[in-house]
Amino acid sequence: MGFFDRWPLLRQLRRRADGNGLEAASARTRELAPRTKGAEVTRSICPYCAVGCGQLVHHRDGELLAIEGDPESPINAGTLCPKGAASHQLLTHERRLTRVRYRPPGATRWQDLDLDRALDMIADRVWETRARTFVATDEDGRRLNHTTAIAHLGGATLDNEENYLIRKLFTGGLGMVAVSNQARI
Repeated sequence: MGFFDRWPLLRQLRRRADGNGLEAASARTRELAPRTKGAEVTRSICPYCAVGCGQLVHHRDGELLAIEGDPESPINAGTLCPKGAASHQLLTHERRLTRVRYRPPGATRWQDLDLDRALDMIADRVWETRARTFVATDEDGRRLNHTTAIAHLGGATLDNEENYLIRKLFTGGLGMVAVSNQARI
């Protein structure tokens, strides 16, 4: 590169260019590359609401690089709302909780729990509540087989098949009558 080619303005003048091409870029600018260059891209769905906007998740070697709207999605055509646009932080924020936290009744501090222990505690409490509040028949002897003491609110991004299985498990298996989905709210 010659002496006069070091400065973008002089390059534009010498080449009679309009300043919209590479002649306007500095050497540093020409060296820059997108942070997602060479990354794998996985299609996903935004987890925040019932809309189900398409997202492109850029990742490399197990590290999340960026999340952006999927231009091929018929729902959002590449756009994301502020919550969806911030979903990268949902996974990468330094204060994101990555372990189960539990505060026993009457305690003033949280404690860490093993995931298996937490799931066992939840299962025990659901089963105990069902056993304590289960109504087999009404006063006229009609079969009810339900409990009104437990409810389930499904997530917005569950598909029809997942909602079907949840409904079968919770209404048929546990006898819950309050089963709903966030997508309806």
